[in-house]
This record gives sequence, C-alpha cells and structure tokens, in this order.
Amino acid sequence: MDPKLEKEFVTQLEANQNIVHKICRLYTHDQESHNDLFQEITIQLFKAYPKFRGDSKFSTWMYRVGLNTSITLYRKSKRSIRTQDYDSVMFKIASSEYDNTVEEQLKLMYSAIRQLSDIDKALVFLYLEDKPYSEISETLGITEVNARVKMNRVKGKLKDLLNV
Repeated sequence: MDPKLEKEFVTQLEANQNIVHKICRLYTHDQESHNDLFQEITIQLFKAYPKFRGDSKFSTWMYRVGLNTSITLYRKSKRSIRTQDYDSVMFKIASSEYDNTVEEQLKLMYSAIRQLSDIDKALVFLYLEDKPYSEISETLGITEVNARVKMNRVKGKLKDLLNV
C-alpha cells in the first residue's frame, strides 16, 4: 500500500475505531478475545482498504467488513472446544455505594443478543447504534423493508429471551 493511502487508512481507522470495539464486544466474552478480534478486523480492513471505492461512507464499509470478519471467526470458533468464561467466575468486591443495576442489565442484554443468529446480532448492533434502516440495509446487503421486518421479529425474540 502506498504511504498516502496508508495514512488515509490510519486516519479513518483512528476516527472510527469505536465501531470495531463495539463489534468486538458483541462477538467476544473476554478481553483477550476482544483484543484478538480487534486485531483481526483491523488486518482485514487494512487488506481491503485499497479496494474501498467510496461508494458508501467509510463507517458503513467498516461495519460491513467488521461484522463479516466477526461472523466468519465466530462460526469457526463454534467448532473448537468451549472454555469457561473468565468474567463468570471472577469475584467482585461488593460495595454498598455501587449500584450495578445498569451493568447487570447490559450483561443480560448482551447475553440475550449472543443467542441470536449472526445476521440478527448484526442487525441489533446497527439498530442500537441508531443507524437508519437505509444504512442498515446497505451494510447487511438486504432491502430496507426486510431490515424493518427482521428487526421487529428480533425485538420479539429478545423480549422472549429476556422474559419481558
């Protein structure tokens, strides 16, 4: 990659790196896996950047590459041996001043989202990012109507999973 293109990429990545972190949080359970996935997505973005034509916003393209990379690795990892999640066995010191209600609700929500299919996870992620259905449909490669219908169905699934 020529230096000018490389500088453009680094600038864009730095400006939008939270997108990658959010995707990593959705598809990983611990910090080590998060770091590994972040690195893999960054590598895939770097490799694909010379082919980025600018037909969509950089962030939309980044979502697409990040989600596709995550889904591919997630499917491969399902074939490997499952280990105990570190966070589920880590002891925490209780404090009467600390209210962990929001943290617990987020854990429940992420746990429910992880039970969804790969495409539904991506859909929820983009929806929670307040992306318009036009951008969601472009990112996921489905029609806008299909994105709306799928989102309504996913909301129902999440309500069932969360017993709301």
